[in-house]
Amino acid sequence: MLWPFNHFRKPLASPPGTIEAIYGMIVAQAREPLFYREFGVPDTVDGRFDMVLLHLWLVLRRLRAIAGGAGLSQALFDHFCSDMDANLREMGVGDLTVPKRMQKFGEAFYGRAAAYDAALEAGAEPLAQALCKNVLDGRDIAQARQLAAYADAVIAASAELDDAAITGGMWKFPSPAPFAARV
Repeated sequence: MLWPFNHFRKPLASPPGTIEAIYGMIVAQAREPLFYREFGVPDTVDGRFDMVLLHLWLVLRRLRAIAGGAGLSQALFDHFCSDMDANLREMGVGDLTVPKRMQKFGEAFYGRAAAYDAALEAGAEPLAQALCKNVLDGRDIAQARQLAAYADAVIAASAELDDAAITGGMWKFPSPAPFAARV
């Protein structure tokens, strides 16, 4: 006899499975071997984490433009946090250390998101510099420019999609291959 109390629950921001599908696309794209071979992203835990953050930022940025996108954005970020928490525990990080690491993950995400937003408003070169600093450890600005061109392409491609495709997880990231040759 719980049905009269259903109105006290928060409504779902998206159909079940949509968050998992979108987050799965983010992680799959972040694992694309081309980023590590051709773009100079370190093939380390930190490098892969930075690529997940970059793709999460790109998706959350697109969701800002959608009416009702805030709920989906929050659900997607919550799923990211749950995944990071589970990964830490799987790697053997102790229960007392997990919250500290999660705080650092949150700080890393918000710091990078703010840096990427500000850089994007300033132009292509500031975005390349931000990516060089955060993803490539300040090593290669030419490869960071390739990564910035890819990010611009993702932003442009997602802007052309209708809101239903974005919120329904019915889209794909563009291939990074065309940007690997640009220097």
